[in-house]
Amino acid sequence: MAGNSSAFAIHDDAATALFGPSPKLELLAENKDYPAFHEAGVYFDGEEPTLFITSNQYPDPSTGRKKIQISKVTLNRSSGKTTAAVEEIHPGISMGNGGVNYTPTASGFGPGVLFCAQGGPDNATEPSNLVYMDSRPPYKTTNIASSFHGRAFNSVNDVVVHSDGSIWFTDPIYGFEQGYRPKPELPCQVYRICPEKGSSDLSKGSIRAMADGFGRPNGICFSPDEKIVYVTDTDWIHGDGTTDDSRPSTIYAFDVAYYSGEPFLVNRRLFAFADNGIPDGIKCDVHGNVYSGCGDGVNVWSAGGVLLGRILVEGGAANFCFGRDGEIFILNEHKLWRAQLAASTKGALLGI
Repeated sequence: MAGNSSAFAIHDDAATALFGPSPKLELLAENKDYPAFHEAGVYFDGEEPTLFITSNQYPDPSTGRKKIQISKVTLNRSSGKTTAAVEEIHPGISMGNGGVNYTPTASGFGPGVLFCAQGGPDNATEPSNLVYMDSRPPYKTTNIASSFHGRAFNSVNDVVVHSDGSIWFTDPIYGFEQGYRPKPELPCQVYRICPEKGSSDLSKGSIRAMADGFGRPNGICFSPDEKIVYVTDTDWIHGDGTTDDSRPSTIYAFDVAYYSGEPFLVNRRLFAFADNGIPDGIKCDVHGNVYSGCGDGVNVWSAGGVLLGRILVEGGAANFCFGRDGEIFILNEHKLWRAQLAASTKGALLGI
């Protein structure tokens, strides 16, 4: 598909510099059989750039149970145009959802993906869990945490890693509402895990609840200087598919403050409200602007909460990720899109 520059809506002049003089949106891949491009969107750079993506739920033809498929997308730029080859992989992660780049501090672990495994109907056999997956075949996995001091997580949804190695994640009750998780044992909260540095046992470390009071906490990210945490609340839609315009479809911002040497989330404030659908996945660029997948595509706000622009995608975007030099890969259920913005518009997570 040829690039589509009309997909870029400007709400503030600042978006012109972010999008660049010739932004374009092009289709990279399509799967008509199931919604292969839904969440995670974890990018690895190099000679053979790759993405790891989780699908939306769909019925497994062999079992009839709900299933989520993880795919590896290999990018090829040798011809001057980006193409994508999609490969299904099977690391054994139960109902995978959000993910982030992660390399454990212990020796023997390579660059990988920290996945949110939402789990299955039995906490004993399919707990909701944070799972490290090596990015190289055979995609070996290691479980990190499945409970808050013995109380099972609900259905962990999205995750981000701080530069100090701590892991921050959201845990809404969508799995229970969608019929594949048991009754919740915890409120809908944000958690922080501080792994024991250098330990080969990735489950060792401390865990704290960091924020509560959400309807359905979903996406999470840090500002570039890690002084602010952004959390999306997608309470507008519940797991049974019902929506209510009076419920939050909101991004909240928290300041990170330290007391007795430990981080706390303070000064909770409404950062932005999504006028179309929900703000699902969330990321920052190196300039501090905030991007979120919404009902009409990817919306972009300034660090001050002003809507700057939108990358319009029919059907919206659950999640997305930055690639290299102004690339954004947009997950649009059955379709994977590549947006090319100004080369200086880089994701804060990788900074490339």
